[in-house]
Amino acid sequence: MTATDPRLAPARIRDLDEDEFLGRYHCDRYTATVLANRFDYLVEHMSVRLLEGAFSPILRDVFDFGSTISGPSSLDFCVPAASNGIVLMAGTTIDAVPNMVREFGEARLRPGDVLIANDPYRTGNHNNDLVFVRPVFRDDAIAAYVTLNAHQLDMGGTVPGGFSATKANVYENGLVLSPRLLMSEGEPVPESWNVIFDNVRMAEVLKPDMLTICAGLELGERLVHESVDRYGLAAFHGAMRYVCDVSAEQIALGLEQLPDGTWEAELGIDVDGVDASEEYPVHVTITKRGPRIEVDFSGTHRQARTAVNATAWDVKTAVGVALKYNLDPRGRFNSGLFRHIDLLIPEGSVVHALPPDGAVFLYFEQSQVVLATVLQALEGPLGEGAIAGDRAGTNLHTAFGVRDGLPWVSAMQCGGEVGPFGANRHGDADSQAMSYLANGVVPAVESIEREVPVIMLRHEPVPDTAGPGVFRGGNAVLRDTLWLDAAGHSLIELRRRGETGFGVNGGGSGVNGGVWIYPPGTDGAPRDPGRGPGSFGHAEPWAGVIDPETNAPTPDGEYHYPFASGTNSAPQSVLRYITNGAGGWGNPLERDPQLVRRDVRDEYVTIEGAARFYGVVVTGDAREYPEDVAVDEAATAALRERIRAERAQAGG
Repeated sequence: MTATDPRLAPARIRDLDEDEFLGRYHCDRYTATVLANRFDYLVEHMSVRLLEGAFSPILRDVFDFGSTISGPSSLDFCVPAASNGIVLMAGTTIDAVPNMVREFGEARLRPGDVLIANDPYRTGNHNNDLVFVRPVFRDDAIAAYVTLNAHQLDMGGTVPGGFSATKANVYENGLVLSPRLLMSEGEPVPESWNVIFDNVRMAEVLKPDMLTICAGLELGERLVHESVDRYGLAAFHGAMRYVCDVSAEQIALGLEQLPDGTWEAELGIDVDGVDASEEYPVHVTITKRGPRIEVDFSGTHRQARTAVNATAWDVKTAVGVALKYNLDPRGRFNSGLFRHIDLLIPEGSVVHALPPDGAVFLYFEQSQVVLATVLQALEGPLGEGAIAGDRAGTNLHTAFGVRDGLPWVSAMQCGGEVGPFGANRHGDADSQAMSYLANGVVPAVESIEREVPVIMLRHEPVPDTAGPGVFRGGNAVLRDTLWLDAAGHSLIELRRRGETGFGVNGGGSGVNGGVWIYPPGTDGAPRDPGRGPGSFGHAEPWAGVIDPETNAPTPDGEYHYPFASGTNSAPQSVLRYITNGAGGWGNPLERDPQLVRRDVRDEYVTIEGAARFYGVVVTGDAREYPEDVAVDEAATAALRERIRAERAQAGG
């Protein structure tokens, strides 16, 4: 028999008989299934506890945290469940927990302790993401760890809120905490609380948030005890291994559907925080052989001069998510999915930065590049299963200022945080989303306007910006905000120069947007930008590829580096964000004309765009009489035939 003989393959979990299952997992199938759902229940309840009690809008409104439960060191800290929040943060805790516990010393932990750390090189993410870990003891031994990785509104550094690409080293980045106790046997550790509040802004928000997080961990501990009391510790641990084994098995089955082969792709960010002279490509080579897949980032650019780098923990999460999308989209996200994945990540690169220079803060931008590069490399072997690129950046915006003598910060509320996904074989993509790696919540306009001096004027999709296809990508999203007071602005705009939201299987790419400021008029009153291509005349471009005559976005214009000049605004200025559009799936000439009619009616596509992108002739007035919009079937057939003939001739 050969090594690939099916008689030598390990039995699938579903093929185990009851005795075999019990011997492996120390519980029956029913109990394992109940506990598997119980793990999900536990992490979501910790999340809800934080959402209900958080003071910071970035936690309360944006859902910028992740929650997990981990096994003890005897189970190699396996993670059977992660929350439905920011997967970037939940994913990195898979490695953050063992890194923190091993460095601090597992034997030093006691019941009621809460261990914290925020060093990106130890925990992943950035130093605003503070990881809180609580050991759960049973009979004087650690049975599990419950964890909340939660973004703090400020952790010091040169910029309020921290969101800046200009920081050059870890010293400018803000406070870094190595693993230490925040709570010791249920009591606060004054030295830890003091060092945090001596170095951060807005401690009046951080303190109640941190207390709420500790309360969430107490809830998680109580739920662990209830589960163990009911089912026993052996079954509890067996179910942890069962959930992770199922995930690993599903990934392996997904890999079996891919042909063996090697595929490459290269994408990257446009700039760092110094100037526009250097781009930072990420190169990936994916090799699949049998039951394993190797993802190799050799050839990726050296680490950047500023805080636009990521760590290996962030890359691991992004690769895992990209492969899970394609190999096991319905299963749970847990540590088992990485079992058949080998990673090669070169040190000193933008995806594995080393301190002190080239700090890590905008890890989420590099993480999105990593995910997009993996998706693009896999387009060939995935065939119809390929996923188009999303808008390719978070487009985060932070504003800050002083009102009535008190500092204020608007973080991740009024920029391009909301935008489109790419299309896939299942249908059109959403325009009102965050990113493939951030399952966040869009803040309510009323909440934003109550807390900072801003008014939301517009929040709407931009026609003709989605990548066309049998299924179209999501449209770019426009946001206009009126800033009542003087404000400083930090822009996270690192992917505007080239094509971003790539199409797959013959689908088109999305159209790029940009950022503009509209100063007030000479009378001090705000200017309403209006809508459409002619609405950019009074604008000052802040980021993007812009037509020098009209100030409108265009692929043939001049690139505006987002950090080249001061980004301060006078009172009554209007800030405009337009995200990049996302990619389409499949040949747009094969899209159902009635779906194009619907897009025109709903103003995702113009009548002109219907003809140009889809070869569909639409009649009517979508703005005034949307229900009367119709398709001219005969003219559409003729137009599509002509377009196909022209493309065939050009190809020949």
